[in-house]
Amino acid sequence: MSNTRLDERGRLTLPKEIRERYGERYHIVELHDGIKLIPVADNPLDALRDEFADVEKSATELRDEAREAALDEAGR
Repeated sequence: MSNTRLDERGRLTLPKEIRERYGERYHIVELHDGIKLIPVADNPLDALRDEFADVEKSATELRDEAREAALDEAGR
């Protein structure tokens, strides 16, 4: 973990090790107790394809399963 601060123009500089590991583009998410930086891939679609390369179900099957699980959890 490292510390950094905003400059006079409100910019935040991330340490070189962080930029090398996670890249240079981030999505900022505001949480109730702070913020979170989520790395954004240069090509998000390729990143998603890589992440789900081993999933054998179709998007429709995954969506239907998620819908059923949400309904069950809501006490259908």
